[in-house]
Amino acid sequence: MKKFAGILSLCLVVATIAKAQVKLTVDMTKPGVNVSPRLYGLMTEEINHSYDGGLYAELISNRIFKDDPKQPANWSAVESGGARATIELDSKQPINKALTTCLKLVVTNANGKAGIANSGYWGIPVKPQTTYTASFYARSDDAEGKLTAAIESNNGNIIYATASTTLIKGGWKKYTLKLSTTASAKPTTDARFVITASHAGSYWFNLISLFPPTYNNRPNGNRIDIMQKMADMQPKFLRFPGGNFLEGDLFATRFPWKETLGPLENRPGHPGCWKYRASDGMGLLEFLEWCEDLKMEPLLAVYAGYTLKGDHMDAGPFLKPFVDEALEEIEYVTGGVNTKWGAVRAKDGHPAPFKLRYVEIGNEDGFDVSHSYDGRFTQFYDAIKAKYPQLQLISTVGGKDGLGRRTPIKSRVPQAYDEHYYRNAWEMEEDAAHYDDYDRKSPKIFVGEWATREGSPTPNMNAALGDAAWMTGMERNSDHVIMSCYAPLFVNVNPGAMQWSSDLIGYNALNSYGSPSYYAQQMFSTNVGDKVVPMQGENIPTQTRAPNKRDSARNVMPKPIPAMFYVATQDTKNGILYVKIVNASGKAQTVNLDIKGAGAINSSATLTVLKGSGPQDTNSINEPEKIIPVKQEITAVTKNFNREIDAYSVNVLKLKIK
Repeated sequence: MKKFAGILSLCLVVATIAKAQVKLTVDMTKPGVNVSPRLYGLMTEEINHSYDGGLYAELISNRIFKDDPKQPANWSAVESGGARATIELDSKQPINKALTTCLKLVVTNANGKAGIANSGYWGIPVKPQTTYTASFYARSDDAEGKLTAAIESNNGNIIYATASTTLIKGGWKKYTLKLSTTASAKPTTDARFVITASHAGSYWFNLISLFPPTYNNRPNGNRIDIMQKMADMQPKFLRFPGGNFLEGDLFATRFPWKETLGPLENRPGHPGCWKYRASDGMGLLEFLEWCEDLKMEPLLAVYAGYTLKGDHMDAGPFLKPFVDEALEEIEYVTGGVNTKWGAVRAKDGHPAPFKLRYVEIGNEDGFDVSHSYDGRFTQFYDAIKAKYPQLQLISTVGGKDGLGRRTPIKSRVPQAYDEHYYRNAWEMEEDAAHYDDYDRKSPKIFVGEWATREGSPTPNMNAALGDAAWMTGMERNSDHVIMSCYAPLFVNVNPGAMQWSSDLIGYNALNSYGSPSYYAQQMFSTNVGDKVVPMQGENIPTQTRAPNKRDSARNVMPKPIPAMFYVATQDTKNGILYVKIVNASGKAQTVNLDIKGAGAINSSATLTVLKGSGPQDTNSINEPEKIIPVKQEITAVTKNFNREIDAYSVNVLKLKIK
């Protein structure tokens, strides 16, 4: 996505024109196309505090003191009970090339509580009966005694967890502590992390870290609740590291994958492209382990010589170092321990190579006004195919983007084009048949970023309806649309954390929730077969938006579009038929479902319904389950039966074909 992409207008007043009873015919006599086994996946990048302050479980903000060169952002001095202390940044006590700036604490009076405090990412989350792992580097030339780490209320009156260690006077040393809350601790984000000193003197700190329990107990791992929400979607792949995060604003600020490897002590972090610095705790290996934890395939995007600020490197000898770097990155992912970069991966703790099928070359290179991508893509394509002929290569130029632009790649034919679409619900519904007439002889399509942008910070029910309508089209054409992933995936909902609205999963430091669009995604991705079954509709209700200024300028009236969308797939191994119906109108519709060519059909079936009382209904951090899927068993199912489909609803009917 691009920072300057416009926010599309909301859908206006919609009128539904009712006709005769809706009839949907599923024809199982005609063999359908194969459903791509990787149709639904995830896309990620560092935006909206997706990693730092989001999925990445680290609770300390600005842990190596590089977020602001002028002051220790998110850190403060602790003084109570007569104690006196000051803090400042100090670049004269480096630990290594990565940890060059530290926090200096000067305690002039230790009669009370004197130390440093971190506010976390909009608070430190306190949960009952939870053990946190704290670690930090510390040194002092003139003080000994005790250092005490604690999670406490912001006013210091409540201590939720605490542990102490003895400071060894002299050079830098790493200290690790376990802090445990009691069973009676009340969940809150009104808390901070504090380190206090028992004696007066000068102290230096670096790489201060605090981790709660993580998913699968991985060191340097991810938040359990957010990982579980993704696991519940059963995604098939992860596109990483972005997005704009891959490119960076400048050559020097592109995703520095080599500097994200190994111990945290060796990771300097780098400036992000969404107005905050990335810690790079979420590094290349962590992305791959994320895939491993959720049983997804990695879809690796490699840097291709173009930056967000518009600079680029033409094909030729000056581009070669970037091509070589991509080959090294692929070797890190897939190489055996006898290869240079496979050995580095093994040293990092993962001897087994990862399975890699798809590599994307660049990101949204159609924005490059130099039109250099054809040459750059060719150079990358030839080098990667020469060493890894089995890899499927994705072009970011050549498909049709959300603005309808198409600039074919001339020199080499990619295995897929990456197309991006950000629209309002009306536009998504209007274009739900987008892929019905695509040329099947052209490269496959990867819809690498798409979303209905209505609702903030997460989508509302109207957006979920637009998303579901769009997914019926992708699923119906999933012989050609082989992969898709919504974007952005995450948003920290605290004030100041968001750069892009309408994001799938929202959270604060303590809790997370899925948007209506999240549940629509989940319903589609967890209820899909291996064959598309032809499906036809009759008497489909229509909807018409209110005229806008653009219509008036053109002297045209808006045209009616469908208000109901549908698709069917079959699990041929287990005899399950999935029928998905989206009613985007404000009126319930009685639908006659006619299943032709089926053998015996079970008289009971499962119907899952996601609905809102109005299009603006939504979920939030305070009402996380206002709109969630409701599953029910229905009876008296035959090959031809009627069912009322609720207004503003997404429906998945799961039938057993004997």
